[in-house]
Amino acid sequence: MGTAQCGINAQKLFRLLLLPALAAVAELRTSQDDDFFGELPEFFPSDPPEPLPHFLIEPGDAYIVKNKPVNLYCKASPATQIYFKCNSEWVHQKEHTTEEYVDDTTDLIVREVSIEITRQQVEELFGPEDYWCQCVAWSSSGTTKSHKSYVRIAYLRKTFEQEPLGKEVSMEQEVLLQCRPPEGIPLAEVEWLRNEEVIDPEEDQNFYLTIDYNLIIKQARLSDTANYTCVAKNIVARRRSTTATLIVYVNGGWSSWMEWTSCNSRCGRGYLKRTRTCTNPTPVNGGAFCDGQSVQKVACTTMCPVDGGWTEWSRWSTCGTDCMHWRWRECTAPAPKTGGKDCHGPVLDSKNCTDGLCMQSLFYQISKEQKGRTDFGYSSAPGSDDIALYVAVAVAVIVCLAILLVVIMFVYRKNHHDFSSDIRDSAALNGAFQPVSVKTSRPDNHLLAVQPDLTAAAARYRGPMYALRDISDKIPMTNSPLLDPLPSLKINVLNPSCSVTPQGGSTDLASKLSPQLTESLLDNEAHNLKNQNPTPQLEPSCSALGSFNILGGHLSILNSGVSLLVPAGAIPPGRAYEVYVTVHRTDHMRLPLEGSQTLLSPVVSCGPPGALLTRPMVLTIHHCAEPNMEDWILQLKSMSAEGTWEDVVALGAESITTPCYVQLDPHACHVVTEHLGTYCLVGQSVNKSASRRLKLAIFAPVVCASLEYTIRVYCLHDTQDGLKEVIQLERQMGGQLVDEPKTLLFKDSTYNLRLSVHDIPHSLWRSKLLTKYQEIPFHQIWSGCQRNLHCTFTLERFSLVTTELVCKFCVRQVEGEGQIFQIQSTLSEELRPLEVEPEASATSLMGPTAFRIPLTIRQKICSSLDAPNNRGNDWRLLAHKLNLDGYLNYFATKSSPTGVILDLWEAQNFPEGNLGSLAAALEEMGRHETVVSLAREMKC
Repeated sequence: MGTAQCGINAQKLFRLLLLPALAAVAELRTSQDDDFFGELPEFFPSDPPEPLPHFLIEPGDAYIVKNKPVNLYCKASPATQIYFKCNSEWVHQKEHTTEEYVDDTTDLIVREVSIEITRQQVEELFGPEDYWCQCVAWSSSGTTKSHKSYVRIAYLRKTFEQEPLGKEVSMEQEVLLQCRPPEGIPLAEVEWLRNEEVIDPEEDQNFYLTIDYNLIIKQARLSDTANYTCVAKNIVARRRSTTATLIVYVNGGWSSWMEWTSCNSRCGRGYLKRTRTCTNPTPVNGGAFCDGQSVQKVACTTMCPVDGGWTEWSRWSTCGTDCMHWRWRECTAPAPKTGGKDCHGPVLDSKNCTDGLCMQSLFYQISKEQKGRTDFGYSSAPGSDDIALYVAVAVAVIVCLAILLVVIMFVYRKNHHDFSSDIRDSAALNGAFQPVSVKTSRPDNHLLAVQPDLTAAAARYRGPMYALRDISDKIPMTNSPLLDPLPSLKINVLNPSCSVTPQGGSTDLASKLSPQLTESLLDNEAHNLKNQNPTPQLEPSCSALGSFNILGGHLSILNSGVSLLVPAGAIPPGRAYEVYVTVHRTDHMRLPLEGSQTLLSPVVSCGPPGALLTRPMVLTIHHCAEPNMEDWILQLKSMSAEGTWEDVVALGAESITTPCYVQLDPHACHVVTEHLGTYCLVGQSVNKSASRRLKLAIFAPVVCASLEYTIRVYCLHDTQDGLKEVIQLERQMGGQLVDEPKTLLFKDSTYNLRLSVHDIPHSLWRSKLLTKYQEIPFHQIWSGCQRNLHCTFTLERFSLVTTELVCKFCVRQVEGEGQIFQIQSTLSEELRPLEVEPEASATSLMGPTAFRIPLTIRQKICSSLDAPNNRGNDWRLLAHKLNLDGYLNYFATKSSPTGVILDLWEAQNFPEGNLGSLAAALEEMGRHETVVSLAREMKC
């Protein structure tokens, strides 16, 4: 091996004539020494002696990260040769990369060499010692070896040998958090995080890091309450330990005793008391409450108060010139003592002493009675003359009232007599409506439930529309001479918001009705409205009501997520219904739940129940379930006529007999049904893996004139109606939101919901809560049947001068997610008037304006997609493109499957209704003509 290497380097060593001989000597002595060439002579006769090689750069330790090789490098001078030896074996010359040059300063030869070490080479080594390499350099004076360079495979285990543990310590106590990092090469560096921020002991000298990576807090402070994490890292990876929560608490201490109170009993034995408070200091973060009594009582005795009593009346005095005589009494039996009450009643009493025979004038007698009242504070009994006078005055008043009532009724009848006339020319009056007789004085004539608005322009009308021929032929009612004879005519409109602007689509729909049936349809409309099921008593803030006919419309309760879509043609021709939708907020409407079932939506009713429909309506209800079908068993329930709850459909288990279709969106469910009634969504968790959304809202009083300040934290369904109900309730109680409501995912883990208050400025405020947190039991939240569920926190300020409160509220599920609220509230002692604009509680749109898809385009889509296609390019593909294909067999049972799908799309996208998504679905299906029409509509 040595001879071969010398042959390769023969040209480079040409100037050294003895190198061939030196190579032969080195080959003979390989068994005695590790040197490749053996020992060199001390000097050469032909050259001046050279110094031994010395290393300018020696190879350093290296680590292989993953599969990346490492390079070892060294440089020596003067050197005629330089090679690497690894694990006592020479590295082949081909694996060396060598460079040489002459140093300009010393004129000596400088050689550099490098080699590459791979992971495979290191792993193939077996033995107690790590893989090592050494650089060997030669010169004419001898050889020099570098120190050994070790090559290791770098790694870092995932598991900490010891992780920090959470603790609860008192303030100023020393805290030790232990951490032993995972095994690794090279050794891992350790740092500590406090609330995700690196701890620097030089910056905060209250922290100290030991040599074995433990963290010491010399004196625990309240600000040290935080989450601590141990982080280990090297060139391979970075590992985090589990988070350890450190809570620094303060045990409570008693304040000084207050002054003794006065005796609590006004009569007899009682007690004095004095109090002290646990505010020196106040317990913080779950610190122990003060030990001992906060109240001391001492017995006391108080003289009882004696109420005054009257003596017997004196004898009557002699009869005076005013025909009266007198008697008196005194409050001395007994006299009032020690705060007792004075006697009640007059001191003097008088009466007529002539049995009515006195001839004094009435004026004189009345003046004497008034004088007697002024002087002595009593009123004498009236005589017989007084009674006669009073009776006469009363009779006169009654007669005057009767006459006035007769006059008022006469005037009222006279003013309303003109309304009994018939309106016959309805074609001119109603703007192309068919003739109909409207008589208020004849009970046998049927009234239209919603009469036309005679004060509106011809392009806008209210109520149902039948046989509308041509809008251009209508007479503008604002200029019509027919209004002159009826200056005070009033038209009753059942729902002012149900207004419709006639469009071409409505004209086409109305023109389909037979002209011969027009007048009978109008009569039937009034008859149907009159004889349908009576509308139940509805709460205005959570209900909507409207009158609908064949044109359909949309009925919604504002800010509640509840609406009802009445498709065009759902109500049979010639009929009109008083349609309503309401959210039930009373407890008696809550359904009973079984096992781990939970109520996921409000209970909603729509009606009239039992109404005949020719196509299904769409009821939209917000829900609070995280819609992962793998985690839930979801059911739609309805209330029967007998008042019992029944299962309607189980989502994902529909069959051909399923009476309705339920489309579940992330925040709402849409119920497509032909049976109007009471519905709600119920869920049951599968394997305890489901989650429901809670809406957290914090309210506080607008005005606070006392030291105590009450804050209410509500845990509600994450539905629009749940928050709307609480806001209305808090407005009545004088409360306001102090932070934006937040959403919390509440898991079916049986863990309670924990609420706590933090960072209270203890110099200004104190909490009256005796524990460090409150908890709402899991079952109360998961069932969803308790309305307006909340916890109350009472804070007390030390002075009325304090008007600012800054603190934090933490709401979290134990072993689950949480939310933190930042409270910044300004207290006011006077109620400032709030300018709140009245909000409408419901909207009702009727006719074509309630729908986003124009009637002509809708008809075109239905006619092209209703017929089955062998390629599947029909209504089934449209349902798939719109993600409405949960159960296609329901649509297949309808006369127009496409129409029902479009109705469901309308309900999903109310009120904005992005036609772009519908156009994109039709474009993917190749329905270009319809897409062009939709694009034209979107431009309008």
